[in-house]
Amino acid sequence: MHPLVSQDDIDSYQRDGVVLIKGLFADHVDALRAGVARNMENPGPYASNNDKPGETGRFFDDYCNWERIPEFAQVIHGSDVAQVAADLMQSKTVQLFHDHVLVKEPGTSMATPWHQDGPYYFAEGRQNVSFWSPLDPVTEATLRCVAGSHLWEKPVLPTRWVKGDAFFDPAPYMPVPDPDTEAMDIREWQMEPGDAVAFNYGILHGARGNQSTTRRRAFSLRLLGEDATYTERPGPTSPPFPGHDMVQGQRLREDWFPMLMG
Repeated sequence: MHPLVSQDDIDSYQRDGVVLIKGLFADHVDALRAGVARNMENPGPYASNNDKPGETGRFFDDYCNWERIPEFAQVIHGSDVAQVAADLMQSKTVQLFHDHVLVKEPGTSMATPWHQDGPYYFAEGRQNVSFWSPLDPVTEATLRCVAGSHLWEKPVLPTRWVKGDAFFDPAPYMPVPDPDTEAMDIREWQMEPGDAVAFNYGILHGARGNQSTTRRRAFSLRLLGEDATYTERPGPTSPPFPGHDMVQGQRLREDWFPMLMG
């Protein structure tokens, strides 16, 4: 077991689907900040400023850039994140899915809507983990996660963040709930740069806007365990990964999604 992870952390992750790992990227904050700066100067094809009518500030996000942002690759391969992921997932293998950068400039009013990541993805399996790590101290703009929501019987309808419309046919999904008004068990932490929230792809999560006077930069990394397979969705997924050529039930191709352990 990695020194940053206790048996209580593993038990909490398996039961609640979310746990805080203090200092996971503490030695890599400067590299990640440099990578985010490089990413924002040279956005990828999926980048967005989330320009929602009536909202103020800038909410930049972009994903799937680790192959062209050297700092991201350096941290993915040079940190202990794979070992920590293996412990939490209880998996002998760890496979890279993708990275995600989310930056809320000072005065950004737009909240990150409540959502589950899993319904957007073409990856299926119980063994998975996302790490969300702030590169600035965070209080009110921290990540908020609903404990146990990865065990709900139906997934939450995936929607587009700016337009708010449904990604797929709503029929198989439950409507997006409001955890604040429904008195759900919301977990959130004040965090220092390099801390990380680890959460299952099925966890309902979101984040408030950033009304502080400082930026809120965050680096997120999505990893998969040994039971992960490709699954068809009712339409294009996010990320889309065009031309992947995988079929239902197939292991994700390792030339696109490299193994970090095992």
